[in-house]
Amino acid sequence: MAQYELVLPKMGESVAEATIIKWVKKPGEIIQIDESVLEIATDKVDSEVPSPVAGKLIKTLFNEDDVVQVGSVIAIIETDVNASIEEPKTNFPTSEINIQQSESEKEEEPVMPEIQEVNQTEQTAQKLTPTNYSNSQRFYSPLVKSIAAEEGISLQELDNIKGTGAEGRVTKQDILNFINGQPLSSKINADIKPQPVLQTPTKDQIKTNAAPAISVSGGDEIIEMDRMRKLIADHMVMSKHTSPHVTSFVEADVTNIVKWRERVKNSFEKREGEKITFTPIFIEAIAKAIKDLPMINVSVNGTQIIKKRDINIGMAAALPSGNLIVPVIKNADQLNLFGLTKSVNDLANRARQSKLKPDETQGGTFTMTNVGSFGNVMGTPIINQPQAAILAVGAIKKKPAVIETEYGDVIAIRHMMFLSLSYDHRVVDGSLGGSFVRKVADYLEAWDINREI
Repeated sequence: MAQYELVLPKMGESVAEATIIKWVKKPGEIIQIDESVLEIATDKVDSEVPSPVAGKLIKTLFNEDDVVQVGSVIAIIETDVNASIEEPKTNFPTSEINIQQSESEKEEEPVMPEIQEVNQTEQTAQKLTPTNYSNSQRFYSPLVKSIAAEEGISLQELDNIKGTGAEGRVTKQDILNFINGQPLSSKINADIKPQPVLQTPTKDQIKTNAAPAISVSGGDEIIEMDRMRKLIADHMVMSKHTSPHVTSFVEADVTNIVKWRERVKNSFEKREGEKITFTPIFIEAIAKAIKDLPMINVSVNGTQIIKKRDINIGMAAALPSGNLIVPVIKNADQLNLFGLTKSVNDLANRARQSKLKPDETQGGTFTMTNVGSFGNVMGTPIINQPQAAILAVGAIKKKPAVIETEYGDVIAIRHMMFLSLSYDHRVVDGSLGGSFVRKVADYLEAWDINREI
């Protein structure tokens, strides 16, 4: 019978591996074309793997929670489920595996090499156990951490490996070359040469970083972190280890924006079938400010500052589980307000439904988070590495404010909002950080109340 090898598909330009969350189909079950076979997760996105063929699932080659490389065979599907098992075996190509032999035939015939390779793959996958290397200032993929744990590579050794992946990340080939004692491949762009990583104290050197012992009483509830919460925790700790955070605050008068939105929101929803929120307005102001002050749109590679050409703005979105995800609006400066509104609504809706594509959470150069959606007036956000800054927008509140007029100062009720910019003080000084957040506020305060969309 014809066999089809289901492989882990390519999920994005920089996605090399994924974790199997759940097998939707079990061996022996019938699969239709485009029907979901399993659920997988990358560093940020959960997605499904559909079957391109119809048939019966014969064998799964990896277990749940296993880390699998893109392009690896993950399951075998029998595509001719109606074929007779009495058909002579000589009619099949030698590469096909007859898995419906009787028990006596299996005892008499030697196991084919393909099955042996599958078993070896299963054994190798089961041996790989992810290890937490979160104490490092660098980010490592689950596959790299698994290989490091399996080979007994210390955190210090792993930190000293020069990565050839995006943003200097250590790839599978980098760590395998290190294990085999081979020279590292030089795949880094010639314009971005590997630089020595700025050294920071390790956990052993800073005793205050050691986690205190936790006492648990009989009435306490122990809750295991889910997969995404573990990734978020590792990413946040890594960011604080990497960047010295500084936060600047500005209060903006957004009365004109509030009045404008009240005027257009009903007609826009009736015309387009969706709501217009404040988020695309904030993103437009951020994109304009970045064009004015482009050195806020940078990343750090060792001792190099990488000035980003594109303005890709991520927007932190809360999930029903309570976790956060950051879909990215690519080339936000090239979209008008209508285009930004469509992009924001589409990404936010699919984020809540766990239907984002891996590429839609990658490539961000700047991030905005809305702490006002939780009723907070301001916050001190943590930088989304490898970016250099993140802006938090607070709740819009009515309050008395002094307004300067040609007839003198007056006190009036205005809609006010705090903006909080956290930035990497290695490359963004207080002058630039303060000027940038002020520039965003200026664009918001200069909003044209008669603008059309």
